[in-house]
Amino acid sequence: MSILIIEDDPKTGAYLKQGLRESGYAVDLARTGSEGLHMALEQQYELVVLDVMLPGIDGWEIMRVLRAQHDLRVIFLTARDHVNDRIRGLELGADDYLVKPFSFIELVLRIRTLLRRGGAREQEVLEVAGLRIDVLRRTVMREGVDITLTNKEFMLLHLLLRREGLALSRMQIAAEVWGMNFDSDTNVVDVAIKRLRAKIDQPFERKLIHTVRSIGYRFGDGS
Repeated sequence: MSILIIEDDPKTGAYLKQGLRESGYAVDLARTGSEGLHMALEQQYELVVLDVMLPGIDGWEIMRVLRAQHDLRVIFLTARDHVNDRIRGLELGADDYLVKPFSFIELVLRIRTLLRRGGAREQEVLEVAGLRIDVLRRTVMREGVDITLTNKEFMLLHLLLRREGLALSRMQIAAEVWGMNFDSDTNVVDVAIKRLRAKIDQPFERKLIHTVRSIGYRFGDGS
């Protein structure tokens, strides 16, 4: 699932981008209205998180253009909390309206609700071979044992589970988990896999993370 954030405040934008990526979404960030509108029209997104007060084109105008040209789910996320602003946003065609300051968990729940309306229900709990992860609560358990992971380890495990049975290259993993272009001289992926294996594989008989020679890694029950 891909999300576009249009937010000019650097701290808020970075916070949203990191949090939504850690929640399992592919995320792009635009810092001006003009840039955001261009990206929304030229690229494929499932949802836009849109501020109102933006440099250049404001959120109201972006919403007008999107509704005229695109059937795209939009959540306004803004400090404008007057009831007339909420009404205006919804009348322009927004799917939801959330006021700053906001609860990140509430935002994720609203996003999940909107995305379910347009397609298959995204799984909040994933289970494979006795391993269970709760995506929303960010908990991991295997065979009844609680496992504590860092944020990056959780993102890596979530990616592997969502692509169960598929061989993922180091380049794919680095791009989705770290948001970086893979450098052959960088062993960040291999180090992270080693640490994740120590927590979810090493203490248990069945191994779930498998090395695919010359490619990368595959997740699944079986060699």
